[in-house]
Amino acid sequence: MPDPKDNLMKTPEWLKPGLYGAACGAIAVTVIGFNWGGWVTGGTARQMATEQSRTDVVAALTTICLDQSKRDPQLTERVALLKAASSYQRGDLVLQNGWATMPGTTEGNRLVAVACADKVGI
Repeated sequence: MPDPKDNLMKTPEWLKPGLYGAACGAIAVTVIGFNWGGWVTGGTARQMATEQSRTDVVAALTTICLDQSKRDPQLTERVALLKAASSYQRGDLVLQNGWATMPGTTEGNRLVAVACADKVGI
């Protein structure tokens, strides 16, 4: 009766170091790529895209807020109050003035109000 061990495929001796080298190389490329190469996971990419889109939307809506502030008949008095207020109260003043309330909405956007206050108060 033949021995079952004789039927196993025999790998050449030179193959084992090559496989170890490929495995170590793959691990090294992965570590280098994620730490220094700028690679990110899908979840991190979604989070970065969400943050970037929020920043872009606030920037776009801030120009509308600035335009609405320029159309305010009491602009000079309100800008004087804005400059006199502390930095954390400026966003509230912009919200109260209605400048951060976008057309078609009923409530102002706090992020837009803070960004607008920084630009109006200059």
